[in-house]
Amino acid sequence: MSFRSPGAGRAMRLPRRPRLLVPVTIAVAAIVVLLLIFASIYTDYLWYDSVDFSSVFSTLLVTQIVLFVVGSVLMVGIVGGNMVLAHRTRPMFGPGMFGTPQGADRYRMSLDPHRRLVFLIGMGILTLFTGSSVAGQWKTWLLFVNGTPFGKKDPQFQLDVSFFMFTYPFLRMVLNFLFLAVVLSIIAAAIVHYLYGGFRIQSPGGVHATRAARAHLSVLLGVFVLLKAVAYWLDRYGLVFSERGFVGGASYTDVNAVLPAKGILAVISLICAVIFFAGVIRPGGMFPGVAFGLLVLSAVLIGGVYPALVEQFQVKPNQQGKEEQYIARNITGTREAYGVSDTEITTYDAKGEPQQAEAAKDQTVSGVRLLDPTLVAKTFQQKQRLKGFYDFTDPVDVDRYKGPDGTVSDHLVAVRELTGPPAELDNWINRHLIYTHGYGFVAAPGNKVSSGGLPDFDAKDMPVGGDLVNSTGLKEPRIYFGEHGTDYVIAGGSKEKPLEFDYPENEGTGQVNTSYTGKGGVPLDSFFNRLLYAMKYGEINVLLSSDVNEQSRILYERNPADRVAKVAPFLTLDSDPYPAIVDGRIVWIIDGYTTANEYPYSQSESWGDMIRDAATDPHAIAPQPRDQINYIRNSVKATVDAYDGTVTLYGWDPTDPLLKAWEKSFPGLVQPKDKMSAELLEHVRYPEDMFKVQRHVLSRYHITDARSFYSGQDFWNVPKDPSTDDKADIKQPPYYLSVKMPGAQSATFSLTTTFVPKQGPNLAAFMAVDATPGEGYGKLQILRMTANTTISSPGQVQNTFANRFAGELNLLGLGKAQIRYGNLLTLPFAGGLVYVEPVYVQAPAGSGQEPYPILARVLVMYGDKVGSGDNLGKALEQIFTAETPANQVTPEQKPGQQPEQKPEQKPEQQRTPTDSAALSGLVERAQQAYADAQKALSADPPNWGDYGKAQQALKEALDELNRMQVSLPPASPTATAEPSSSASPSVSPSPVPTG
Repeated sequence: MSFRSPGAGRAMRLPRRPRLLVPVTIAVAAIVVLLLIFASIYTDYLWYDSVDFSSVFSTLLVTQIVLFVVGSVLMVGIVGGNMVLAHRTRPMFGPGMFGTPQGADRYRMSLDPHRRLVFLIGMGILTLFTGSSVAGQWKTWLLFVNGTPFGKKDPQFQLDVSFFMFTYPFLRMVLNFLFLAVVLSIIAAAIVHYLYGGFRIQSPGGVHATRAARAHLSVLLGVFVLLKAVAYWLDRYGLVFSERGFVGGASYTDVNAVLPAKGILAVISLICAVIFFAGVIRPGGMFPGVAFGLLVLSAVLIGGVYPALVEQFQVKPNQQGKEEQYIARNITGTREAYGVSDTEITTYDAKGEPQQAEAAKDQTVSGVRLLDPTLVAKTFQQKQRLKGFYDFTDPVDVDRYKGPDGTVSDHLVAVRELTGPPAELDNWINRHLIYTHGYGFVAAPGNKVSSGGLPDFDAKDMPVGGDLVNSTGLKEPRIYFGEHGTDYVIAGGSKEKPLEFDYPENEGTGQVNTSYTGKGGVPLDSFFNRLLYAMKYGEINVLLSSDVNEQSRILYERNPADRVAKVAPFLTLDSDPYPAIVDGRIVWIIDGYTTANEYPYSQSESWGDMIRDAATDPHAIAPQPRDQINYIRNSVKATVDAYDGTVTLYGWDPTDPLLKAWEKSFPGLVQPKDKMSAELLEHVRYPEDMFKVQRHVLSRYHITDARSFYSGQDFWNVPKDPSTDDKADIKQPPYYLSVKMPGAQSATFSLTTTFVPKQGPNLAAFMAVDATPGEGYGKLQILRMTANTTISSPGQVQNTFANRFAGELNLLGLGKAQIRYGNLLTLPFAGGLVYVEPVYVQAPAGSGQEPYPILARVLVMYGDKVGSGDNLGKALEQIFTAETPANQVTPEQKPGQQPEQKPEQKPEQQRTPTDSAALSGLVERAQQAYADAQKALSADPPNWGDYGKAQQALKEALDELNRMQVSLPPASPTATAEPSSSASPSVSPSPVPTG
């Protein structure tokens, strides 16, 4: 008799609920995931459609889907087919036929009832991983099917370069895929054979296998070795990328040892594959064992030992002679791949006569850019930010514009971008609906400052105004798309009651609002679109807010570089987009590069290392899928409209075969170069990252003789930036400025840099490229200093300036003020080289405002003569006059070293106590005037009236001190102050700017 509680039956049914809950939960999760995937894909389509590039979306999507399907089907077919074959050829016996049931029998009995489910799950995982991997190779596939001949052949195999750029990577991809498929098939088939008794590991006796299992695995191993033979043969062509030799590319050992070894190994692999196939009809493990042993032994001896012996005993004892031919190939290939083969190198004596030059009348020198884009960025922010939620990029950019007199001059330019709402007002509505855009274009001539040492803005304020704005006819100053545009905004909701903050009113505390009327962004004119974007950003307010209506448009991917990268994902983009006023609108101009690492015999280098210098923002260097490159062309100029986000790509280098292949892949994506407007061409410039890459290459590859290249005695370095910390090993950036090269009729807007010897402190060369579109655009010119000429390098010039004007600069830096050196510019002039460096004074921190630099001095050096003035003209006057200036470096004196004083002075040359007292009085006046200026500057707000009076008093004291010092006889050595002393009477201070 049994007893049961009344509720026992119901309790036994409870486990059914968890069994229903699990599949329901899985189904709901799957639906949510599929909806999110759909939302992501469909909103991507809407974005591409909003910029009129839906064809790019469809091409990418179709290509990746086809590759996913083909790759996954092939992989599942090969691996799954071998698993099915292994299962069907299993021996027909039950557990214990070989005696006591073993581990494999127990595993099989546990797995066999669920084998279909396990098989499907395994194949599903394999499908996802393989399909995703193959789909990620869409660039390799598109280049293979759309490859364009280069018209150049490699020196080793006499094949067109397109084989190595387009075909070889695809063949390697296919071969790697097949290798993976065969290896997985061998592993999967071996597991199935083992589980179902196809072979068993027994002791004693080793491995016992059925005929079917042995035949199956022998065929798979034979296929693997056959693929290895194909790989050996294909590896022969990969030798043009070898890194074994002195330089990149096939070396002497590669050509004379590795190349024949690869061919021999390919033949041996074919023989071994036949031996493995023979295992199908011949039982026993002897033949496969012999084949495996032969393969390993030949790979070690022929593929490894023999090339090592050739390298050690033939090449190393006479590397220069053996490698000469292959170094020459590398030099030619590298110069072609990086576009520097036409570089013009001229020997330059750099010993000009300053008395014969008229610097004041030469606009190349007298009009040189003084404002440093890196330092002046702070000044732009403080003087033109106007509200705390606006900002400018740091550093600001350099372009050129016509002035009121019609002359073109270098300008520092920036746009006033929105960083977001004030911190205390940071909510969803303010961030995404009200604070939607920046406002205004700000510019200042690079060679001109106000009386107070500040940029002389000719485009400024809100509403935007100025001479430059008037001359360019700027019609739309709003910045909806900019470098600070990292978040989405919803604009254009209400035309009757606009919500978007435009700019503050000039008087009072009011503001002017606006409503977006551009065509940029995706319309939110339907519930479906709003639902998709609510899912995309996980924000229910997109659906619920009454301010989001049929007139609203959602703007995202607002960073210009991000927009171009999405439209043209095959391009490597320059790290410095810059704004320009073109046809009445503000547009961003971005340079796009086609890069590769498959150019034969070209030296492979790191992209990040080549473009990194003192002016480079590390965050601006976009991470590349492959950082190593050995081919580059500036093939595309892209523009992004700052108001409506329109992206336009122009084919700048239509001869580039890589660009031609991409144009075939994406028809209509790139417009011809002649579609660029004349006004746009005025603002196109030679790209900075391209120039950095080329200067890195030319630091070694300016040498075209293989023997000289091997010795490396004439290799150059890019000098360290002299304005940075002495301990910081950071390269000096190139500078945009107008340069008149020797023999040229006029100055051109150029990008310039200098080189120093690999071993040595002096200047080795000056390099410039014509950055102005036209006949000379892109022409690289190098002025190589003669061997018997000693020209100071930027570091030496900086040292000379710091020592020679130590007292004068210390006067400027009295108190807590900071002296900051600007960009040290170098340019050829009158048969020599002129160095020009602005010096800034920055107020101390904690003075009631954020400190920003003010131009206070200009330092100049030409040959062994140096000058200083409160403007460039006065500094040049000290050098380019008939009289020899006091600030002169004697031939036996090293740059930066103080001139020696005579050990003895005649009694009549001694200064009297009265003279010394007068000097001390003047120095005290100067110190007091500067202290008054600092006090006025530190006030909150700064007292600019008192500051100007103090500066004027300081100027008068320094002028009188300068005159007295010239009229007095030299001081005795015992009375000479140290150069670092702020009251040193041995310096010739020049007046600071008044204001």
